Amino acid sequence: MDFSKDLALALEMAEIADRISLERFYAQDLVVETKPDSSPVTDADRSVEAALKVKLQEARPDDSLIGEEYGTVGENLHGKGSRTWIIDPIDGTANFMRGVPVWATLIALAVDGKPVVSVVSAPAMGRRWWAAPVVGAHTRHIDGREVPIQVSKINNLENASLSYNNLRLWDQVGQLDQLISLSRKIWRTRAFGDFWSYMLLAEGTLEITAEHALQIYDIAALVPIVEQAGGTISDLHGDLTTESSSVLATNGVLHRTVSEHFNHPNVKN
Repeated sequence: MDFSKDLALALEMAEIADRISLERFYAQDLVVETKPDSSPVTDADRSVEAALKVKLQEARPDDSLIGEEYGTVGENLHGKGSRTWIIDPIDGTANFMRGVPVWATLIALAVDGKPVVSVVSAPAMGRRWWAAPVVGAHTRHIDGREVPIQVSKINNLENASLSYNNLRLWDQVGQLDQLISLSRKIWRTRAFGDFWSYMLLAEGTLEITAEHALQIYDIAALVPIVEQAGGTISDLHGDLTTESSSVLATNGVLHRTVSEHFNHPNVKN
């Protein structure tokens, strides 16, 4: 299928999102509230999603939408022939509200439940990533250069780099010992966090990233970029589904080894 028009629309939506979010970044009157799940939300999150919802209703009135802040629009979300846009208006809201520039708008199109087109736009970092079938995975650097990206070819843990997110969550799911055990086998560990870990993976800067407590809008836009760059992304415990909340992404070469490590009941140290 030709997804060039969908990718063009997703890039146009990213431009809209960037204008709104950048205007509110560092704003002294930024409104911050706490949602029922105890996560923060700002007026910027809501304004971005509202604007993208309007754009989609104009450009793709027959498509469904899943948004973090305003929920679902449309009925045929995952069935045969379905086209669903999945949006996280600001991934990294905690960073956004504290003035840390590592945050992004995540935009994905899933067809029959599978994310196939996506854009990740991080305007405060001056970066953007996108992917689609045939097109492949690309990034735009802060100097404006647009280049294709590819995962690394490192094939051993001793030379691999891992990014994780939030040790407390690993502890809560009972896998902190496994994470620490893996860290002893690899070259380097860092916690870049949120979308950025996956973009660095797609660029070949690191080889493994894994985290817990995610939602579909945190995950969907990562999938096409990682896969089109040659990597593998799955549920930490099996196949990635719309219900997945724990994610493992690798350069592909190391995926089986790392997956077996996290799913081995006797791995403690």
